[in-house]
Amino acid sequence: MKLWGGIAVLALPLLAACDQDGLNRSSDGVFAPGVAGQSDIDGLIVGHRLMASNEFELALKAYTRAAAQQGLNVDTLSAIGSANLRLGRLGQAEKLLRRATEEDPNFPPAWNNLGVILMEKGEVSEASEVFRRAFAADNGNSDEIRDNLRLALAKMANPGDNVLQDNQNYNLIRRGRGDFVLLSAL
Repeated sequence: MKLWGGIAVLALPLLAACDQDGLNRSSDGVFAPGVAGQSDIDGLIVGHRLMASNEFELALKAYTRAAAQQGLNVDTLSAIGSANLRLGRLGQAEKLLRRATEEDPNFPPAWNNLGVILMEKGEVSEASEVFRRAFAADNGNSDEIRDNLRLALAKMANPGDNVLQDNQNYNLIRRGRGDFVLLSAL
């Protein structure tokens, strides 16, 4: 009798699982707890906060996770490019930001940040044209883009002026249509 009693005790939880709300938690009888490592946290928001905290390598990782979740769109390309710029990886940053401007030619932050890269590389003429595009795409609403354009034009007008070189502060802008928040000056 002990054997049957032990089997009955073990069988009770299994029989209880056969109830309507037992092991199968969905109406179609399939239950999956979710994908391991998947998160509801927006990697772009995390990355922006890390950039504001001068944690550029961690921001790059957050932006890369966002790209894995959302795909390589204008926001993720621009964010990854901007993080690479802050890390001094100008070549990688330029490729990503050029790709972002091809993805959406009317996205001012990508144009602005590409202009910052070109200024860093000493390509003032192209940078001023890129800042013009950023300014036009923004309809002149961003003070940061206007300041960058003004500095680039001044640099073109006076290429040998050391005062301009010492006081250049080009503004890097983070993503978001109409959400132009200054991260910091380079």
